[in-house]
Amino acid sequence: MVTFLHHVNVTVPPELEQATKEFYGSVLGLKQAPKPAASRQSGAWYQIGENQLHLSVDDEPRSMSSRHVCFAVDDLAAAEKKFRDAGVEIIPDPRPISGTRRFYVRDPGGNQLEIVQQT
Repeated sequence: MVTFLHHVNVTVPPELEQATKEFYGSVLGLKQAPKPAASRQSGAWYQIGENQLHLSVDDEPRSMSSRHVCFAVDDLAAAEKKFRDAGVEIIPDPRPISGTRRFYVRDPGGNQLEIVQQT
């Protein structure tokens, strides 16, 4: 079902945004990638080969955090059916991005997973 790891999203509170951008950009030497206009413009996206690291500014409680791992699938409808059949709640996309179809789920430990099929 999963074809590749698309991205990992890490979160920091607003007061650590600049220091964390410096860490990933200057210390680790990651190249910043442009973000789609529909995405939140705080934070940053970094390209690492075929994968990305997304840095989000988030001061929500852990249960509401946008921290997640993103898996790309070749058939989003089939993936959604498999999750539903397993009794996993589908969380609709709160911020749709043009050209991207996705939804979210949580694993048994509460970790958020983004499931995406790019068109």
